[in-house]
Parts: sequence; C-alpha cells; structure tokens
Amino acid sequence: MARYLAVLLSGVVVQIAATPAFAQIWPSKPIRLIVPFTPGGNTDIQARLIGQHLAHEFGQPVLIENRGGAGGTVGVAAVAKAPPDGYTIVFASFGNILVGASLYPNLPYDPLKDFEPIILVSEPAGMLVVHVSLPVKTVRDLIALARARPDALAYGSAGNGTWNHLFAEQFKSLTGTRIAHVPYKGAGPALTDLIGGHIQVMFAPFPSALPQLAQKRLRALAVTGAQRSAAAPDVPTVAESGLPGYQAASWFAILAPAGTPKPVISRLNTEINRALASPEMRRTLAAEGIEPTGGTPEEAARSMREGAEKWGRLVRELGIRL
Repeated sequence: MARYLAVLLSGVVVQIAATPAFAQIWPSKPIRLIVPFTPGGNTDIQARLIGQHLAHEFGQPVLIENRGGAGGTVGVAAVAKAPPDGYTIVFASFGNILVGASLYPNLPYDPLKDFEPIILVSEPAGMLVVHVSLPVKTVRDLIALARARPDALAYGSAGNGTWNHLFAEQFKSLTGTRIAHVPYKGAGPALTDLIGGHIQVMFAPFPSALPQLAQKRLRALAVTGAQRSAAAPDVPTVAESGLPGYQAASWFAILAPAGTPKPVISRLNTEINRALASPEMRRTLAAEGIEPTGGTPEEAARSMREGAEKWGRLVRELGIRL
C-alpha cells in the first residue's frame, strides 16, 4: 500500500510539474476554432479576426471550422468531447450556451460544466425596427398600437430560441402585448419579409438593419442594450424610450473543453484580449455595431452563469419550445 501511494503521489507531482512545461511549448501544432454556424455571419467575422491574430502571435495556423446544425449545438457538442489540450476551442454564442439547456431536452453537453471559459468576446445589442408603413415612431407608439390591436402585428426571428426571438418575448412580457411570432430559418429571410411588409416588427442585428435604415426601408425605434450604440447614436435605448428595466444583449464567448490546463487558458485569454484591443479589430467590429468586451476567464464564467439564469428563466416561465 505504501509503495502504491508513493507511485500515485509521484504521478500527481509529475502531472502538476508538467503543466507549466506543457504551456510553454503550447501550441506546437495547429489550433481548431470551431464556429458552430455557417460562414458569413457576425459570429464568423469575429472568429476569423481573432483567428488571424492568434495565428500571427503563436506561429501556428488557427483553422476556422464552420460546423453548423441544431442551432449551433452540433459544433459546441463536438468541442465538449474534444481532448482538453487547448487545440480545439469553440466560438460559443447566446443560443447554444445561455439558453441551450432550457430549450433542448436532450442537449449532449452541459453548458456550465463541460467547458472552461476563455474570454467573453462581445455582447452586441439588437435593434428594434419596424416596416416604414407601420404608424409608429417610438417604442411607446408600438406598445400602444400592439395593445389596441392584439395579435394583429407579427414579428420575425431567426428561429425559435434565437436571441431575437427571446428579446421580443421579453418585450412582450414586460409590456403585456400580444404580437405574433413568425420564426424563419435565419435572420436574413426574416428581414426580407419585414422589408416586404409581410411582417411588421423585428429585433434585428445591426449589420443587417443599418443599410436598410439608410435606404429608408425600415424605421429604427430603439436599441436593446444598456447604452446607445456608436453605430447608431441617434437611436435611443428601449429603456429610455418608455420601457424602464428592459435590457437585452446577445453573447459571444470562446470556450475550451473542461479540464484544459489553466496556463493554456491564461495564454489564450491574454492574446485574445490583445486582439480585441487592436485598432483594426475595434474598427471592423464597430462597423458591425459590435463593441468588444474582453476581460478575464473568471468574468466570462460569471457572465455565462448569469446569462443562463436570466434567459433560462424566461424560457421556462413562458414555456418556449423548439
């Protein structure tokens, strides 16, 4: 027994001593950054900018792998099962982490237990927009019209459980309004139908909404964040437009499989923070209506827990199902 304990303890000591050494030689091969959506969206844009910076700093390729499906849960599940060595990480988001456990009854991973948060990348707000024919110019106008005409208005979303679906449901819950939900297979088709007048309301992503506002195809009522956006400084927040207490932001973070060595997490965090602080990154993301967040792994973990509690509670209270 004594010999067994000695061997066991020596193994633990070797493992602990090897961790800093591992971090010093890491990375010694390409890193895979899984983006659990198809190419082209703002998730993909953020991931590729960060990947370019990491590849330059580490001297190793960072391979962006788009693996979509099931609201992003397919790609996230693959990372949950990957070796915890820092060579497979994921660009996680609102739907597949903050509300995944509440929406998917058989989710193949635990969002809060199966990952090590590396960094909170951004928390972009949405924009409440309406078709130009709708006789409303403020949030108060919209609330009044929706109360006067229950179920007569319809809003579009990128699908059940997406951020623009839940942002709208939070709005309805706080205002006591009844606005019909029309889910689409993505924000693009929803916006197309909004422009065409087939639906009247949408909580839209900034990159998609801004060009339509410039062409007078849509009207902006408010932004959903706690503060006005630099991309649309004349558009007030929902809270200052007549609905105090309303605040909603999407969520993007980079995660690693649980058990990834802390020194590797720390090194990734340091380099991604540098990327987010670079003028090029901030300039590119500002054009998309995104303000980089950054911070420590601990801050990312806290944000993940708080977001899962807030939005998971809304899903359960309203009985939202896929």
